Order: sequence, then structure tokens, then C-alpha cells
Amino acid sequence: MRFCVALFIPPALVAAGLSGCAQNQFAASQNAAMQQQQAALSRQLEEAQARAVALDRDNQQLQTMLAQANQRAKILENQVSVVQRQLSDTASQVAQLQKEKEEAERQVKTLNASLQRSGSVSIQPNSSLSQALPAVNIPGVQVRRDGDVIRVELPADQLFEPGILQFRPDAIPLLTAVGSEIARTYPNQMVGVEGFTDSGPLRSSTWRNHLQMSVSWAAAVQDALVSQGIFPANQLFVVGHGDSHPVMSNATEAGRIRNRRVELVIYPEKRSS
Repeated sequence: MRFCVALFIPPALVAAGLSGCAQNQFAASQNAAMQQQQAALSRQLEEAQARAVALDRDNQQLQTMLAQANQRAKILENQVSVVQRQLSDTASQVAQLQKEKEEAERQVKTLNASLQRSGSVSIQPNSSLSQALPAVNIPGVQVRRDGDVIRVELPADQLFEPGILQFRPDAIPLLTAVGSEIARTYPNQMVGVEGFTDSGPLRSSTWRNHLQMSVSWAAAVQDALVSQGIFPANQLFVVGHGDSHPVMSNATEAGRIRNRRVELVIYPEKRSS
């Protein structure tokens, strides 16, 4: 014979157990949700920090670019100021050159008028010079035709000491050789002794301007040729052109050296006996 024992559980206890299980599940669910939110917030914080670092880096780059732009702007401003000063200086130089050119032209006209009035010079046209280049051949000396005249160039840097009116030691032998060849080839032609300078600043206070310097060079050469007995005084005349007739650009040192010169110019006209 079997006996069965019935276990009686009060309804209240059952209800309490069921309620506890439900609360545990809710708490677990809430905890999981909070962990997810926390993880999401952490990711957002990391992203925000990364953006902040990137923005700071961009800001530094922009600051560097701004400083460079300001520096370039300052350099350009300085360059503009330099160009403006150069333009002003150039305008002043052009005005001065125009004055010197007008003065040189006036002196040439005065000299020509004086030669025509002088009884010691007879102007006799001679077309022989316009037909062929003269047989003047001196090593190291430039000779060229210029219309109906012949120009023999003597570099001023080979004739004079820098900045003063004093011949270099080898100047007189050079003048003697050149003058003697011209006198031999054209014993009766009028010869102009013409001085030319470059347009650079005067290297000495000896002269007030380029025209005065060119005249003094030409006068010194004329005096040397006459004192050496190569030409009579009435066969030579002096002209100063200043810097108004360059043969090369004054923008280079080689051009300025070439422009500083004294030319012995053989004219078609003959002197009187």
C-alpha cells in the first residue's frame, strides 16, 4: 500500500518568488542598457577628443600660413617702396640727363660757329672719307665709320687714373702711337677730340657733372697730342658729350667701361696751311 504526501505552498510565497524573478530580469536589462550607453558615450568622447586634436593641428597650420602670408606681404610692401624710390630717382636722372644733353648740344653749336668764324680754319669739303674706311690700323684700338667721319676709340680707363685727371703711365705711348698713325694717314684733316662718359654716379668730386668730366678728358688728350708735336693746335678741336652718346648699354659693367672713352674723330674738312 502506497501513501502520497501532498506539499502545500502558500500562494503568497509563490507570488513573492515570481515577483523576485521578474525584478532580477528587469535589473539585468537596465544594467545592460546602462553599459551600452556608457560605451556609446565613451566612443563619442574619444571621437570628440580626436576632432579637438585635429582642429588644434589645423589651427596651428593656419597660424603658420597666416604668419607666412604676413611676411610675404611685408616683403612685397618693401619691394614696392624700393621700386617707387627707383622710379623717382630715374625721373630725376632723366631730367638731369636732358639738361646735360641740351648743354652739350649748345656747346657743340657754339664750337661749330666759332670754327666757321675763325680765320685759321678753312672748311673745304672732302668726299674721300665717305668712300672707304681709312687705312688706320692700330692693334687693340677700335676704329669705325660713322657717316662721313672716322672714329678712333681710346678707352678712358686706359688713359686716366680712376677719379682724377691724371694720365696712366702707359697713356702717353698709346696717344703717341694712335695720333702718329692718324697724322700720317690724314695729315691735313680736322680731328675732333671728343670725350664721352657712362651714366653712372661720378666717382670723384673733381667734376660737377658728366659733361664737365668729358670735356676735361678731351682737353687733356688734345693738350698731350699738341705738346708731343703730333698735331698743330689748329688741327684739333675739343668737344665734350657727357653720357649722351653711349655705344653700349649702361646696364652692364662692360657697357659702362666701353662708354667711358675719348674718340679721335677724323672729319672730311681740311685745316688751312
